[in-house]
Amino acid sequence: MIEIWSRGIFIVVSVILIIVTGALGAISPSLWWLYILVAPFVIIGVVDMVQTRRAVLRNFPALGHFRYLLESIRPEIQQYFIESEEDEIPFSRAKRSVVYQRAKRSLDTLPFGTLRDVNKVGYEWITHSMKPAKLDHCNCRVTIGEGVCKQPYDAALLNISAMSYGALSKNAILALSKGAKSGGFYHNTGEGGLSPYHLEGGADLVWQVGTGYFGCRKPDGAFCPDTFKQKATSTPSVKMIEIKISQGAKPGHGGILPAAKVSKEISEIRGVPMGKDVISPPGHSAFDTPEELMEFVAKLRELSGGKPVGFKMCLGYERELMATVKAMVKTGITPDFITIDGAEGGTGAAPLEFSNSVGSPLNYGIRFIHNALVGAGVRKKIKIIAAGKITTGYHIVSKLASGVDLCNAARSMMFALGCIQARQCNTNHCPVGVATQDPKLGKGLDIDDKARRVANFQALTVESALDLLGAAGLKDLRDLSPSHIRKRTVTGEVRGLNEIHVTLEEGSLVNGTAPERMALMWEEAATDHF
Repeated sequence: MIEIWSRGIFIVVSVILIIVTGALGAISPSLWWLYILVAPFVIIGVVDMVQTRRAVLRNFPALGHFRYLLESIRPEIQQYFIESEEDEIPFSRAKRSVVYQRAKRSLDTLPFGTLRDVNKVGYEWITHSMKPAKLDHCNCRVTIGEGVCKQPYDAALLNISAMSYGALSKNAILALSKGAKSGGFYHNTGEGGLSPYHLEGGADLVWQVGTGYFGCRKPDGAFCPDTFKQKATSTPSVKMIEIKISQGAKPGHGGILPAAKVSKEISEIRGVPMGKDVISPPGHSAFDTPEELMEFVAKLRELSGGKPVGFKMCLGYERELMATVKAMVKTGITPDFITIDGAEGGTGAAPLEFSNSVGSPLNYGIRFIHNALVGAGVRKKIKIIAAGKITTGYHIVSKLASGVDLCNAARSMMFALGCIQARQCNTNHCPVGVATQDPKLGKGLDIDDKARRVANFQALTVESALDLLGAAGLKDLRDLSPSHIRKRTVTGEVRGLNEIHVTLEEGSLVNGTAPERMALMWEEAATDHF
């Protein structure tokens, strides 16, 4: 139809419709209402013909609008009618479903066997034992800052990753915080800083300090130690401080809060003007070198009254990470934790090039950073937190086996809130009221109900991770190692992660016994510049 449609045909059809409608109206006055249908068609078509912005509409008046209509609903058609259960775009229906089911405490079992190709390259699994164990009373808390901080913190295995008020709605933040409070896990504030809604929920908080220093900034945007100290010491719910170096969605780029989401309240909380996109600087102004980063860590630890301080990063230049670890050895200052984000992460707005083509995947980042810390002899002082597409108990187990101590999740927590992966996070039009500042949309999110779902999802996911450990015959988290995870390699062989990935010996970078590639990066790394 569209191939034969043109401006000439539109004019002919419009004239015929007008004449026929007029004739019918003359025969029967009750049919004059047909002009209500004909008039919009003709008016829209005429406007399309005279406008110059869209060639499709100019060449195909009126009919061309169907092209834009279909384009607007393409994501929904793809999600609901085309993609399979295992298509990862970006989260498969199977993974979304298990989050929804556990959040509601409904049936979360799988019928009729796996839908995955178990012979496919990259397929991964945990080995099971002929004598499984039962972990009824596992101590799953991880102590961060022990022996260094005056106020160490016992963290859960799975927590809420960084999501700011501004990126998420008031009701979403309240539900997350209340869910974390009832479930006994922490809630990371995101770089938007401490909001009244983070505090009102009553959860343990990790205050993220980003490059914009929101909530602890001077009028010129620089870090304000006095404001930071006042808030960090007077807020008991703040348990840890996280310096955001970079994030998986857009590493090397500042955080983005679209102008449409900058309400008067957010403007006041962050200390930024309304009506403009809030784009954080790409880098920190409080430090310029690896040594200064370590000094900043020590400074925040002191200003906060001895609370654990760490930093979040997506691995970029390996040499820069080596320089940072080398600065730890030189200064004797170590962060209490490092949160590793992967390029597959991201809850909000990001430029396409940064989202698709910048940053290391999470698994690579984990292995490299873990090895660097082990090789430098500082791994035992630092906890590693993995953040990026954690939706199931297996994800937790596989990350623990790769070298992390605990996990954070963002988008799966959004699913627990009711997110339907509409991918409207950057438009302020989130249909379920999660990622929006539109009060009409946000009102649709019931705080108490969603808080229960967040707590349910976290509890059942951790429980599933412990069930996997039991199936592997393990009675303690500390017994888990890379050898327990098998993977089918590109050659078709099945190998353990301990065989696939090189594992450095304790202190090998310092004493000169590390593999050549790692040893060369360590030698080239300088602590006085990144």
